[in-house]
Amino acid sequence: MADRNSHGTMTKDNHAALWHGRFSEGPDAAAVEFETSIRVDERMALDDIQGSKAHAAMLCRQKIISEKENSEIQKGLASIEEDLKSGSLAVDYSAEDIHSFIEATLTDRIGESGRKLHTGRSRNDQIALDERLYLRRVIPELQRQLASLIKTLASIASEHRFSLLTGYTHMQRAQPGTLAQHLCSWAWMLVRDYKRLTDSLGRIGLSPLGSGALAGSDLPLDREYVAELLGFDGVTENSLDSVADRDYCIEFVSDFSLIQMHLSRMCEEIVYWSSSEFGFVELSEKWSTGSSIMPQKKNPDFAELIRGRTGRVYGDLINLLTMMKALPMSYDRDMQEDKAPLFDALDCVQGNIIVFEAMISSARWNTQRMAASCEGGFANATDVADYLVCRGMAFRTAHAVAARCVRLAIDTGRSAIEELTLSELKAISPLFEEDLFSKITPLACMGARKTTGGPCPEQTEKQIEALLSFCNGKC
Repeated sequence: MADRNSHGTMTKDNHAALWHGRFSEGPDAAAVEFETSIRVDERMALDDIQGSKAHAAMLCRQKIISEKENSEIQKGLASIEEDLKSGSLAVDYSAEDIHSFIEATLTDRIGESGRKLHTGRSRNDQIALDERLYLRRVIPELQRQLASLIKTLASIASEHRFSLLTGYTHMQRAQPGTLAQHLCSWAWMLVRDYKRLTDSLGRIGLSPLGSGALAGSDLPLDREYVAELLGFDGVTENSLDSVADRDYCIEFVSDFSLIQMHLSRMCEEIVYWSSSEFGFVELSEKWSTGSSIMPQKKNPDFAELIRGRTGRVYGDLINLLTMMKALPMSYDRDMQEDKAPLFDALDCVQGNIIVFEAMISSARWNTQRMAASCEGGFANATDVADYLVCRGMAFRTAHAVAARCVRLAIDTGRSAIEELTLSELKAISPLFEEDLFSKITPLACMGARKTTGGPCPEQTEKQIEALLSFCNGKC
């Protein structure tokens, strides 16, 4: 390999694998290609530099390296960071991993002092640190995207507090509701996702650096000082567990899987709501596609793709769980494979959130079709039973009476209870009066449901305010 210049290229000797001293000959080229991870872990370059700066500062404080050496290391790392950000330094994909690349580049720039950076640490605890630093850096951006989508849903809901929409159970018409309540239900799922990510961040608040390969170090390292410099709450309690742990990768991908599942459920409803049979929503042409054979088609492909990519994120979770399921304690090379599914799941979910928000914010809602869905279909049958309950009838009895009303309407070819006459209703129960008909219109049924979380405008307004308050300052 050719020597490299001061802008980031490295000498052949500096580029040798960090472990090469034990071996009399280098590995086969195919073996090197097979084992390298730098194309995956290069995204953690800045995190690796951040951890290395803190580690060098600690080594100096503990008098393991000199002030001069620390100064050289800090300046060298800063120059690498600056060049990576500016694009004047490209990652060398012939390096084994991002740690090797940073260290070799540093040594090429500052000489022998660069070889002292790795004192007292192993790539085992180094990668555990880098992953935590990376997640602490990128998860807040994912949360910002979630908060933005929550705010968008709440804003659309605020425009549709009176827009009737049938609620379904078992994909059968159930009870009258509103589009506002439905969109709020989507938003509350995402609030839980946001909070779940916060909880997961709390569990990576401890620094593993100083755990070494598995047994710590006989050097006078100050793990707590490094943790303080990096903004951690403290240090991990067991050095063996510190390098063997990938629970946090699994936990975050589990969080991503739940987000993706929620997006998929929303997209499922968008897909059938946008069909001719429902016609509740019309997606923007910017977020629809056509057919190569059927000129009339306007397909909800983006919603379908988001829904379809759920399997990909689930696969990333199963990948991690399977990888870890039988590993003996300590670091095993299998664990190098943790980053690809972690990063893939994160990238997939972030991309899907962005697309879903753009798609839903540009959609048009057909309030007439939604309101029409509340007509007929006996969606007010529960309200008929509640009417009788308010007149002293036991609910179980009232349920049976309402069911008899439904049965009579069906048997006589009518599509709604309100199509029955008052005399027909009184024949089933004398408690029925003329005021029943005004109480079981879709609008009246929706408006009467005033319990917390219900679809009446006063309640959805409270939900919308709570959702917007939650988003305040988060997006």
